[in-house]
Amino acid sequence: MFYVNTRAIVERDRDGKTEIIIQTRNKPNEPKQLELPGGRVEKFESLLTALRREIKEETGLDVIWIEGEDTRIDTDGINPNIVVECVRPFTAYQTIKGGIDSVGYYFICKAEGELLQEGDQTKNPRWVSVDELAERIQNDPLQFINIDCAAIMFYLKHRVNVLPKSIDREEPV
Repeated sequence: MFYVNTRAIVERDRDGKTEIIIQTRNKPNEPKQLELPGGRVEKFESLLTALRREIKEETGLDVIWIEGEDTRIDTDGINPNIVVECVRPFTAYQTIKGGIDSVGYYFICKAEGELLQEGDQTKNPRWVSVDELAERIQNDPLQFINIDCAAIMFYLKHRVNVLPKSIDREEPV
């Protein structure tokens, strides 16, 4: 099987510091690792529609802004038999060894509402500071699911520039 995913880095500013949502994965027969909200795109579902749906199902929050949403175009009205969407995500991933074969797109967004205690195959969604996130990835990167571990490192390096030096590696050539 091959999957396409849409995933969220839900940000908020609190007391002058950036926080994001992490949650505990709660799937049967899988480790209880930390993850970012998101999941599989359904057949012919828009990436942004899937992102909003997944965040609502897993956290209870409603998305109010998605970075890059203003770049979205589609071909609706050109050919009645097919519509294609293009949008600029924050970053993309592809599994290149092991695990489940998938690609996905991370979007930075803002959301509002009350966090659920338990969502769709998730529990304990919570806000953590970027500093705590950096410390967690530094001290125990395996506490995060693999795809989110890579995305968090990318986010810390390219968005907030706080990636610890021991994680900051050059890309293979």
